[in-house]
Amino acid sequence: MNQREKVQAMSDREILFHLYMTQVLLLVASIFIAVFLLDWPTVRQMWRFDFQEVVLYGGGGALVVLALDFLMMRYLPESWYDDGGINEKIFQTRSFPHLIWLCSLIAFSEEWLFRGVLQTDLGLFLTSLFFALLHVRYVTKPVLFLMVVLISFFLGYLYEMTGSLWVTIFAHFLIDFVLAVHIRLDYLRNASGNGGEPHA
Repeated sequence: MNQREKVQAMSDREILFHLYMTQVLLLVASIFIAVFLLDWPTVRQMWRFDFQEVVLYGGGGALVVLALDFLMMRYLPESWYDDGGINEKIFQTRSFPHLIWLCSLIAFSEEWLFRGVLQTDLGLFLTSLFFALLHVRYVTKPVLFLMVVLISFFLGYLYEMTGSLWVTIFAHFLIDFVLAVHIRLDYLRNASGNGGEPHA
């Protein structure tokens, strides 16, 4: 049984359970590691919020990544960026409020751990590799794995430049949310075209 068949065999509840458990573990790890590695002034500085900075660097950075993603989807063979159906299984039947919540949770937990905690202690290079390895399903897909590595370096660079986690959280959220909505809309179009009854 290949990865796509394994993913499709999982129930919706199992998919969500694994997703939420992963994010909870990342949050717990962030808190635990931060307590031992970081001092309070460092933590306070990384959570500094500047609206203009968040919109300009976070939003602008996300637009650059999304443009590259959609160009890749348009011009590369589908098999090169096929992740085994995991993203479709996670996002295609979710309501839009649920998509916002999921993408917010993922962006917050992953950025706090990787950019805020690990990058502050280990530096950009090692943190980017760890971030890419978290997405282990991409290891056998060279194009996808390279994209994740490059995105991680890019988000890490934004953090190095601004010193604000809100910038990378917003960028991460926008990237995930736009791609999740794209998956959801494709699902709704296909369901309507096939005469099926899409989920709400």
